[in-house]
Amino acid sequence: MNEPWLVVGLGNPGPGYAATRHNAGFMVADLLAERMAGRFKAGKGAAHVLEGRIAGERVVLVKPQSYMNLSGGPTVAAQNFYKVPLERIIVVHDELDIDFGALRLKRGGGDGGHNGLKSITKSLGSREYLRVRFGIGRPPGRQDPADFVLKPFASTEAKELPLNVDRAADAVEALLTGPLETAQNRYHGAAV
Repeated sequence: MNEPWLVVGLGNPGPGYAATRHNAGFMVADLLAERMAGRFKAGKGAAHVLEGRIAGERVVLVKPQSYMNLSGGPTVAAQNFYKVPLERIIVVHDELDIDFGALRLKRGGGDGGHNGLKSITKSLGSREYLRVRFGIGRPPGRQDPADFVLKPFASTEAKELPLNVDRAADAVEALLTGPLETAQNRYHGAAV
């Protein structure tokens, strides 16, 4: 099979959002780009794209530049341009319903109020893509989740963040090279 994988890291473009919880997907995509020894370039549609190999697999990394709520358009543009079948799409995103430091991998499911996933599902016309759900935890007290995701990680979280991003990138590699169930068994432990 010579079809590539499409790995989409979700986030918001611009330096003002770079260190925020909502940009966990961008952080993982950036680490994967480092592992590929490549640099993102402007691609088809509103996205930064990098083509290369990870673990022997042909991969197209995508960081939509359309802002989170419109991630579907750039994702589908890349899917169509590179002719990637739905079952070879992996979306990496922040997840409020998972504790900080924990990961969950799955295929399909709802969007859990995540507007990036909502946009991608609508644009693809299916929920049946793979997801790497990067736990960011729930906001403290009565803080609005919409505000919480656009804030930087707390200082205690920031210390652990590189390890969590590294683990999420490893989980993407596991999905590229083996079945979902094997990757789930390996990465669904407690938070690091």
